[in-house]
Amino acid sequence: MNKLFKPYDWDPAYQNSLDIDGYLIIPGLLMDPVREQLTDSLDKIQAMLSTESEHSPNHYAAEYDPYLASLIAHPEMLELVSAVLGEPFRFDHCVSLNRLPGNCGVQWHSHEYGEGESNLGFLRIFFYINGFEVGDGGLKVVPGSHLFRDAKIAAASDGELENGWLVGKRHPKTGAPLLIEEVSATEGSVVLMWTHAAHAVSPRKRLSETRWTVVYAYRNPGLPSNARWISKEFELSGIPEARHLMHLY
Repeated sequence: MNKLFKPYDWDPAYQNSLDIDGYLIIPGLLMDPVREQLTDSLDKIQAMLSTESEHSPNHYAAEYDPYLASLIAHPEMLELVSAVLGEPFRFDHCVSLNRLPGNCGVQWHSHEYGEGESNLGFLRIFFYINGFEVGDGGLKVVPGSHLFRDAKIAAASDGELENGWLVGKRHPKTGAPLLIEEVSATEGSVVLMWTHAAHAVSPRKRLSETRWTVVYAYRNPGLPSNARWISKEFELSGIPEARHLMHLY
């Protein structure tokens, strides 16, 4: 099987950064041929979005493209997920997150899973094929927000978040005030993020090219997942080598 990632070592510093901040950027990790194939696959998914379907091509992206599906159980993907989540874990979804020129971005939000059970992890792995710059389809985060395990963080703007959910909150481990950070990522970067981390996406500039992105999500089994986008057909027969990852529990 072709390599997915360039050489790297998952060391304690990576894990500590992810656990402290709630997200981790590994710059330029994707192999160049992987970036090329992902761009082709995501372009095909983008072309399907205008068609009516029971299962949306962007939410069920891997079910519409064999290459996207092949990465769910890629040995290097499973090695990374296992290093972060431990065993056992399940696949949850594969979603295309392309941002076309002029895209309005995404408001502040977080996601649910195991709010009262800290032993259950939910990890999102974003592949930023052509990267992004601050303020141009870029990621905005609040380091430490994931430790509150709040699935209902929501704000229409930075100001609303700062004058609302963020008021008086400090990082549970460092004691520092929680603050918004805007980050950038080079082409081929991989971003890991815990599901409860507050995040948003800035608008894509009209003269920029499409930002090609796909996210793969995995979780420790134990509870239902509202973000689980897997059709029954795909669960049972979509990828034989990944069948053990497809079940809810």
